Amino acid sequence: MSRPSPATHHSPAAIPREGAEQYRGAAMKIGWQPKKLGEILQKTETVNPHQSPEVEFDYIDVSSISNATFQIEATQRLRGKDAPSRARKLVRANDILFATIRPTLQRIALVPEHLDKQVCSTGYFVLRPKPGIDNRFVFYSLFTDSFIGQMESLQKGASYPAVTDGDVKAQVIPVSPLPEQHRIVNILNKAFAGIATAKANTEKNLQNAHALCSSGFAGLTSQAEQAGWPRTTVAEIAASKKGSIRTGPFGSQLLHSEFVDEGIAVLGIDNAVANEFHWGKSRFISPEKYRQLERYRVHSGDVLITIMGTCGRCAIVPDDIPTAINTKHLCCITLDRSKCLPGYLHAYFLYHPLAQEFLARHAKGAIMAGLNMGLIKELPVLLPPLKRQGELVTALDSLREETQHLASLYERKLAALEALKKSLLHQAFTGQL
Repeated sequence: MSRPSPATHHSPAAIPREGAEQYRGAAMKIGWQPKKLGEILQKTETVNPHQSPEVEFDYIDVSSISNATFQIEATQRLRGKDAPSRARKLVRANDILFATIRPTLQRIALVPEHLDKQVCSTGYFVLRPKPGIDNRFVFYSLFTDSFIGQMESLQKGASYPAVTDGDVKAQVIPVSPLPEQHRIVNILNKAFAGIATAKANTEKNLQNAHALCSSGFAGLTSQAEQAGWPRTTVAEIAASKKGSIRTGPFGSQLLHSEFVDEGIAVLGIDNAVANEFHWGKSRFISPEKYRQLERYRVHSGDVLITIMGTCGRCAIVPDDIPTAINTKHLCCITLDRSKCLPGYLHAYFLYHPLAQEFLARHAKGAIMAGLNMGLIKELPVLLPPLKRQGELVTALDSLREETQHLASLYERKLAALEALKKSLLHQAFTGQL
């Protein structure tokens, strides 16, 4: 291909600022030119399904695209008269959909053949490349750091951030000759297919690693029935003193306006993270206020279970805890340690099949939205002798350490795969691939 004439050659200075960064890398490649997306796209159509009230169509809403697989994974079959007001954009096979609502979530997909001439939400910008432009070349350009960075800087709205169709059309990408586009797309197709397979396998291994503690603890306690361990409840292994199973102060007992910069710590759900105790957000009350709420004090070895927010997280209060109380978002259990060790109840609540089956049967929702103090009191517990409890906790600690090591390896591998994708995209659109 001949070198572009001076009349058609674009100097880097002529490129809009947002496209210049990518162009500088591609500028050395003969035949590449910076183009606004709007220049390389065809006009798309809008429709009003209400004008054909009995005609059925597949509707692609903003939740239809997975930002893990980058495919349209679910549609709704609707009649025209039932169409929502956002169902206005006609799509064709091989169009590219880009969600302009929360654009950094990268809900991006190609329209498959079976959704040809169906309808998508106005929450998408529909990209239909002109002849001479490979649609997958444009598709891949939407994943570059440069493009996503521009979307992040342009989005408006704090609770519902979005960009406009015009914002997307104004973005500049370096466009190569069609044969070069095909070559780049073929390389990225093969590379990304391999990365997707490796990522799926790694994510499966990560899930297995996280499940290792559960299956391991079940195996460690499988002898319970044969050994004749007694079956009891959380209420029966709690300390005999009043308030051994409690939540924190409600309503006017503790107002946000009563928190101070330093003083007596107040524990909340952010102190039980990943089922371990962490110092999260610092909240304090004055010593005077603490004297009113002293009955809510937590002690080392208390078992904390979150009952608001993301319910069902569990943690043990550490030995070095300063004077502190818990909020209403936590159920705090002080155990009778002549009956049950905190570490055993913590592990039992999280991992034992009997506990999990009980919670699944009685609590509501995927995150145990119906979890409450009464339910926790009734939780059945198989109770081995204290010595055996200690042995189980020690064995589980070792298993948890192994699990965390495996999970760390898999998480690093996932991060490396994501970095590889970004590197390939950078090379592809800076003329280095």
